[in-house]
Amino acid sequence: MAVNCGTIPGGLLESEMFGHQKGSFTGAIGQRPGMFQMAHGGTIFLDEIGEMDPLLQVKLLRVLQDREIRPVGADMPFKVDVRVVAATNKNLTREVEEGRFREDLYYRLQVIPVTIAPLRERRSDIPILVEHFLRIHNEARPYPLTISEEAMVLMWEYDWPGNVRELENTIERLSVLADSPMVKPADLPGNISAFLPQKKIPRTQLNDDGLDLNAAVNEFENRLIDEALRRTNGNKQAAARLLGLKRTTLVAKLRRNREDNYEAPTSYAY
Repeated sequence: MAVNCGTIPGGLLESEMFGHQKGSFTGAIGQRPGMFQMAHGGTIFLDEIGEMDPLLQVKLLRVLQDREIRPVGADMPFKVDVRVVAATNKNLTREVEEGRFREDLYYRLQVIPVTIAPLRERRSDIPILVEHFLRIHNEARPYPLTISEEAMVLMWEYDWPGNVRELENTIERLSVLADSPMVKPADLPGNISAFLPQKKIPRTQLNDDGLDLNAAVNEFENRLIDEALRRTNGNKQAAARLLGLKRTTLVAKLRRNREDNYEAPTSYAY
């Protein structure tokens, strides 16, 4: 069962999650089970948990501690057996420090933190995802749509601030608007076709202010690795061969780069 904590009004969220009894509030014309009750024996996914009302955070903490809920208007609680997965695009550590998220709930949720790296940090997934979404949307087309190599280069270079959702929507848009079987750079949305990530250009010019040699070398190395992965459509074995590296060495360098760009976990499993 999925609950989007950011779209349900705060006054209704408790009823949505824990259910209510008949007559417990205006409009409660009958008994209604909540998401936790319907997820009994399974999993409940709390999306955008960083948007949850502080008062409801207290009640959720009690559910996680005691594994029992009490519907709105009910006299007695009852046990539930659920696995709780929570996700947020906020930095919950900062939210805790600024008093917007309960510290005890944060640590109760953070049993198994799962970090989902943004798409710009796992560009080798882009060709795979493009192929996947093309396969889905091609089913509704009279002829299959393919992406030219030049267009794929631009899609690889683009940073995708909207991550996988933005990529999927782009493929759907191309599928609807394309008037030829091959997508070319001119067919891409303007923000992709005109994108030039300046941060990808190694800053190797030495000026009067000096140069951070280690940073410049790392940046140039990452650029070459990125280019090798793009040329091989994300195949790490082939990319390592192009770079004269062992696959394990390449994977270690990719992992190191990801750790250098580490952000707070965005999902938690309890």
